[in-house]
Amino acid sequence: MFRIFGPPGTGKTTRLLNMVDDALQKGVPPMNIAFLAFTRKAANEAKERAAKRFNLDPKKDLFHFRTLHSLALNCSDMRPEQVMQDENYRELSTTIGVELNVQRLNNFDQDIPDMTKTSDPILGLINLARMRKVPLRQQYNETPIVNEWNIVTYVDKCLKQYKENLEMYDFTDMLESFPKEGHTICPHFDLCFLDEAQDLSPLQWDIAHILDERSERMYCAGDDDQAIYRWAGADVDHFIGLEGGSETLSQSYRVPFLIHELAERVVSRIGTRFLKEYKPKVDEYGSIRRIFSVEEIDMSEGSWLILAQAGYQLQPVAVELRSSGYLFNNRGHRSISEKISDAVNGWEQLRKGKEVTGAVARKIYSYMSTKDRIARGFKTLPTLEDTDFVNLETLIADHGLLATPNRGKTNPMNVIDMVWHIAMDRMPESERAYIIAMLRRGERFNGEPRITVSTIHGAKGGEADNVVLFTDLSPAAEAQMNINPDDTHRVFYVGVTRAKQNLFIVEPQDFTRSYDL
Repeated sequence: MFRIFGPPGTGKTTRLLNMVDDALQKGVPPMNIAFLAFTRKAANEAKERAAKRFNLDPKKDLFHFRTLHSLALNCSDMRPEQVMQDENYRELSTTIGVELNVQRLNNFDQDIPDMTKTSDPILGLINLARMRKVPLRQQYNETPIVNEWNIVTYVDKCLKQYKENLEMYDFTDMLESFPKEGHTICPHFDLCFLDEAQDLSPLQWDIAHILDERSERMYCAGDDDQAIYRWAGADVDHFIGLEGGSETLSQSYRVPFLIHELAERVVSRIGTRFLKEYKPKVDEYGSIRRIFSVEEIDMSEGSWLILAQAGYQLQPVAVELRSSGYLFNNRGHRSISEKISDAVNGWEQLRKGKEVTGAVARKIYSYMSTKDRIARGFKTLPTLEDTDFVNLETLIADHGLLATPNRGKTNPMNVIDMVWHIAMDRMPESERAYIIAMLRRGERFNGEPRITVSTIHGAKGGEADNVVLFTDLSPAAEAQMNINPDDTHRVFYVGVTRAKQNLFIVEPQDFTRSYDL
């Protein structure tokens, strides 16, 4: 197994994709190449690039460009309909009389953290023990959990029995079955590529070694210095200790000189690591500035990442950004919904004499009051299909929009004269005020956000021109730092190295519970 170490911004994934390109150019059959990633997005990126360059069918020819879970499922005799769904866990919860808070457990293309950190602490604990291949009691002793041990063992026993009775499987069953049967069910590959290998759990390493045995050549790419998912079962020590050849990508195309210097000071604190060197971005000096609040920064231009160690630390930031009229992504969600954006834009298009689809018209109507704006019986636009096109005149003539809605007033306003915040009188005041603040700032509220608010874990793999980094530690992170400081060093190393130009370090609220940068 050949390792490719990719420090921040050195393009390790691009290196793997280029190797795929080279193999295809040399005539290696695409079905004999596996490209395995932990997210559907990463796997699809590789698939789409290869398909486009070599005119291949992504589904037929690049069948083995997928996630590890997906590979395990496709190599087994398990059927997708046998995978445990939310309703199965709810039924189990009701049957055994133990409340299990379950959600998002039915997508085997989720990231590693999501696979192991379920919404329910008991299920998460059971799953983590299996991913780490440790006794449940050991995991229980190492995990802060309020449930008593007998309840945990009871749920574990009932879950196993439930799956056995119904012939159902969960994510981890897919992975556990592979090492048992892998030598007979796993295809033979000329080339196998595995990305983000530092995040593999012991159970996933079992799969990786079978893939290595079933492949003529296997390459795994990663960076032990960016291994920040130990809490989710990742075994970075296994990656560091692998025998065989290795290559270190030595040129960063992201990290400028000053930020690279700071990052090297942070990474030097890690006790157990694979020693490696890489150069900062050519001809980019960068800047580091210490601030007390995000209010000190003008974020009107460029891309931004606002990062903190814990999610709750970002709540005041979101409030400040909204009051300042910035459009942003907040931990995977746009700060204003597409529904509201489409409704506002759609209404203004109608006022200009243009057409909108029935789907957009339905969004507009959802923010209008019955009687005053819309005639009875038309609120849901029952006779209009989503794909139909309508203009303002058609909505008035055929779909219940009132031309002069303000009945009872001396001078009723014609609907065409109503700007969006008057026409859509049922829009929440907070959203109305937010859109007005964005318009005053000149922000395109229906555009792609330049600003992302995220935990450091959520931003791994991302980058931005400017990074704002909070150094406060949560109580749990402070306790963990006392146990295993390497994990905390890696987290802030990842945070620092997201910056392409400027790094803003927010001074902590409590210097006794913060990370020293």
